[in-house]
Amino acid sequence: MDLSNRTVLIVGGTSGIGRELARRFAAAGSTVAIGGRSPQALSELAEEGFGTIGIDVTDGASVESSRDAVLARYPELDTVVTMSGVMLLEDLREPAHFQAAATTIDTNLLGTIRVIDAFTPHLVRRGAGTFITVTSGIAFLPFPPMPSYAASKAAVHAYSEALRAQLDGTGVDVVELVPPAVATAGQEKVNPHALPLDDFATEVMNLLGTEPTPREILVKGVLMHRWAERDGTYDELVAQRSGALTMLPSRQGR
Repeated sequence: MDLSNRTVLIVGGTSGIGRELARRFAAAGSTVAIGGRSPQALSELAEEGFGTIGIDVTDGASVESSRDAVLARYPELDTVVTMSGVMLLEDLREPAHFQAAATTIDTNLLGTIRVIDAFTPHLVRRGAGTFITVTSGIAFLPFPPMPSYAASKAAVHAYSEALRAQLDGTGVDVVELVPPAVATAGQEKVNPHALPLDDFATEVMNLLGTEPTPREILVKGVLMHRWAERDGTYDELVAQRSGALTMLPSRQGR
């Protein structure tokens, strides 16, 4: 992927990984627009020189109107990164967890689908372009305190595979970014092994710039998650990660 002359939209890029990747794409010479829900974050990003657009991926009408606004301003748009997501704890012994599950699936999975659906006709008409979906190491090695997050990211992985197959021959590529825990949004406070954001972003951009671009962007820190089943470490690692169930309020102090 030529990183120096793209027109990129990052949906869900107002903080963390998305915000840093926006800066990296811009530094490489690409034009970058960022979509999100936080007016304050969008205002800050506009001051940095990014194009900004308000978008709520859980609202189909918002996605469609945002698409129209983006394409009116950036008719040469060729790269869409869809990474809006939430990570919520769920105690599956408590029926009240269902609302967290519904919110997670609506944002992480259906939000991804809404964004892809909105921009697929444009990219197919261009005959060239790239979707970058964002999953997680947790898609391949579940984190038991966040079951619906793991399920949603596994679903986005499967959806990305199917999307790639269906868009074959159109000139539109599908690249899946698979982050491990990255030291952003408080991850560094609960996970001392979280990868520094700067290191993660550098490795991601290097991988995106290889020829040919990998179908999955796998930084070194996520390989143990991605290949746990293949390597025979899956059961042991899930058992280790189950120790984090003490994070759930109902299990604290036990």
